[in-house]
This record gives sequence, structure tokens and C-alpha cells, in this order.
Amino acid sequence: MIVGILTLELDIPQAYSLKDKRMVLNRVRDRLRQKFNVAVAEVGENDVWNAATVGVVTVSNEQRHANRMLSTVVAYVETLRDCTVADVAMEFL
Repeated sequence: MIVGILTLELDIPQAYSLKDKRMVLNRVRDRLRQKFNVAVAEVGENDVWNAATVGVVTVSNEQRHANRMLSTVVAYVETLRDCTVADVAMEFL
């Protein structure tokens, strides 16, 4: 069993409050869960209104599949207009 962990650091330039940030993160989280069937959670930058750190996790039987899935998630998030990807980190257990 391979667990793929993706950490995304996001900039949210249109957010002027924590409420704005939560609205953007909820949309991103819901889209990723629906489209890719992955687990998504905010894991850092909880009190900063224009940035977020999001963790995305997938489980697979081979690393190649998990890597492809997480790479597709990154490509998808980069197309969203609500936020920009500042940094990406991937690891496999």
C-alpha cells in the first residue's frame, strides 16, 4: 500500500478576511473531492487570511499511480482562478 501526500501552499489574493478564505478553500476542497476522490484538509496558515496550506492524500497499490493522481491534482488546482499555487511538496509512504 502506497500513501501519497501532497502539500500545496496557496495564495488567495481575493481574500480580505478569514470568511473569504474559507469560501475559496471550501470550493477547492469540494471540487478536489468530487473530481479526484482524494482526502483534502487545511493543514497550515489557519490564521492568515490570504494564504493557506492544504494537504491532499491518496492511497494506491503502486507509487506510479499515486504520483500521477497527485500531479493531476496540482495541474487542476493551477487552473483555478480563485487561488494560485505558491509551492508544492509530494511524498510517498
